Amino acid sequence: MAGALEGIRVIEFASYVSGPYAGMLLADFGAEVIKVEAPGIGDPFRGWGRVEYSPTFGSVNRNKKSVTLDLKSPRGAAAARALAKDADVVIENFRAGAMERLGLGYETLRAGNSGLIYCAITGFGSTGPYAKRPGYDTVGQAMSGLLSLLTDLDDPKPMGISLSDHLAGMAACNGILGALVSRGRTGLGQRVDTSLLEATLSFCGENAANYFETRDTPSRATRARRAQVYAFTDSAGKPFVVHLSSPAKFWEGLTRAAGRPDMLADPRFASKETRGKNYAALHEGLASVFRANSREHWLTRLLAEDVPAAPINNFDEVFADPQVKHLQMRVDIPHKKLGSVGLVRNSLRMSATPPAIHSPSPELGEHTAEVLGALGLAP
Repeated sequence: MAGALEGIRVIEFASYVSGPYAGMLLADFGAEVIKVEAPGIGDPFRGWGRVEYSPTFGSVNRNKKSVTLDLKSPRGAAAARALAKDADVVIENFRAGAMERLGLGYETLRAGNSGLIYCAITGFGSTGPYAKRPGYDTVGQAMSGLLSLLTDLDDPKPMGISLSDHLAGMAACNGILGALVSRGRTGLGQRVDTSLLEATLSFCGENAANYFETRDTPSRATRARRAQVYAFTDSAGKPFVVHLSSPAKFWEGLTRAAGRPDMLADPRFASKETRGKNYAALHEGLASVFRANSREHWLTRLLAEDVPAAPINNFDEVFADPQVKHLQMRVDIPHKKLGSVGLVRNSLRMSATPPAIHSPSPELGEHTAEVLGALGLAP
């Protein structure tokens, strides 16, 4: 079946994660995404892995075409403008002002294409005191406050995933889709802006709303207490979580599964509020219980009581999980050099226009002659 964005052409002037991730999501929906890269160098993520294929690059650049252009040369910039003239969407994640210096800014490109949707992803916004700063994922996590909710501030550690980059890419995709719907009504394109800082801080809206109300600065422990979230280890040190939330039945089921019905009579744990205030004592009491047997044993008992609980899976365990297998989250795509490469599919399932992975990431410049030739241009 054709994708939801069949017939939409996207030109991507972006590297690393945020812009390429936005482009990849649009490509999954069926858009033709043309990735513009520097000759001989390409996206720096191409160097993060094997010569034949970088999984890091491949994870955010499937379903695309690669065209090499020297944007600093008059011919390269002219070719880029020609591409944008026939495009529906342009995505860029250069530092603020860089595209304007190349003669490829929004005002220039929309002059030749009134329906163009131009999406800029920056570190901190296209204007303001930090606009010219270099912005990378962990900086976005830190400045937005997200990292303060994920790490122990007395012993801070960076995260093992590029959260801000991916959030900015998702926000950009969302904005582009909204702009495409608007263009369908008005015939006019528009500029879409987001940044690592804006996308990540927006993601923290629940914590911010509570801060505005109480003026209490949240930490990693704040939501754990509020939502009654616990992490434990079993007799072999294997970790798992329990999320009690608000319903009393989950707390009651937990005490039965743990063999500690006496806790129901303890005034420290009589309500969600008192359990939050005595979080450390409750955790300590249950932790000693759960260290006495295996994770499988406890999860079986917890789930039998309908308590929300799960193992903290590593990736070996994730992709061996029967539910993950049932959802077919891993997709193996043919690759002309390696036979096949493994990717995680788009998270959406759509009955009429399902997202799809039809090709792995392109080789550098693989489609230059094809794409530029269609415009009557030489590579």
